[in-house]
Amino acid sequence: MDKNTYKKLVHEAVPKSPKIKNLLMAYLFGGGICAFGQVLKNAYIYLGSDGDTASTLVAVTLVVIAAVLTTFGVFDKIARYAGAGTIVPITGFANSVVSPAMEFSTEGRILGTAANMFKIAGPVIVYGTAASVLYGLIYWITTLFKQ
Repeated sequence: MDKNTYKKLVHEAVPKSPKIKNLLMAYLFGGGICAFGQVLKNAYIYLGSDGDTASTLVAVTLVVIAAVLTTFGVFDKIARYAGAGTIVPITGFANSVVSPAMEFSTEGRILGTAANMFKIAGPVIVYGTAASVLYGLIYWITTLFKQ
């Protein structure tokens, strides 16, 4: 069988993805998470936090909620319908840290949970940290020449 025949067979066998429905669900769920975040921020400000502190509290709250939902298997059920709507906001990050940790919890705390916790999120954290240090150095060097 040649490549073109194989491609045609695969194309015919793969079920068609409901793209419009997937886009709409991702938009609604992602927007819903962000709107919920804004409600939380307004509540934290109402309770006396300043804007920066409220933003931090929102991020922490959303991560904790997503981690708890992942632990109980609820996040994955929501993600089946929401698609990228749950992955893009900070909730997706929490899910990517907790999921591998749960899978390997039977291997023990250190070799299982701790070693695999950052399997997916680890590279993102390392790259983000390294990039921020590099960009900070570039910014610092360019400001030296402006003085």
